[in-house]
Amino acid sequence: MANKASFGKYIIGWMNLGVILLSIVLIVWISIDTFESESLLQDFRYMHFQFWVCLFFVFDFFVGLYFADDRLAFFRSRIMFLLLSIPYVNIISWLNIDLNHDAAYFVRFIPLARGALAMSIVLGYLSSNPVSSLFLSYLSIIVLVTYFCSLIFYQRENGVNPEVGTYWTALWWSAMNMTTVGCNISPVTVAGKIIAVILPMCGMIIFPLFTVYLTDYVTRLVKRGRKKDGEEQA
Repeated sequence: MANKASFGKYIIGWMNLGVILLSIVLIVWISIDTFESESLLQDFRYMHFQFWVCLFFVFDFFVGLYFADDRLAFFRSRIMFLLLSIPYVNIISWLNIDLNHDAAYFVRFIPLARGALAMSIVLGYLSSNPVSSLFLSYLSIIVLVTYFCSLIFYQRENGVNPEVGTYWTALWWSAMNMTTVGCNISPVTVAGKIIAVILPMCGMIIFPLFTVYLTDYVTRLVKRGRKKDGEEQA
């Protein structure tokens, strides 16, 4: 049993690494094609690569399920990972389902959401403190969501919205909306308007967690100071 548990941790560790590396490749590929105004939905190489990446994500889920101590609890807590791993874009293409360009563009980001979740969990493992672990996880989610949304906003608004001339404008817009501050750039496309709703919602949900982290950090510093003073007095 102990050998199986240690072997399971070893395999899962390598699978997580594979998920992260493949996610990074997807992010880079989508970023380059977005900046070059290429259509990934018509790129056979990308579609083929994304399909095998999604299959790897599905395989990763079932490997984790096999080695889990409580498989039912694992399935319930990670079902979203499985749903995000399905190659929806390829299925839509095979079934000849006609989606408008905005909907298809959002669908292709689903595997990246799976990769973002994996990255957030792995980064959370870097800290032994539960609050710090949660902070790192949510910080990675904020950064990735902001970046993904900036890519979508730039791809859909550039050339249509005169206020969005460069990617850096789109990134600034995305960051300002994530922090719920907002900015004076108004989206004109359907995709841009959807992103304008999603970003503030994510910010309102996630940013209060930073307050929890800072409170915990200050509390630990105060306790250390009091403990040190007590030892010096003793």
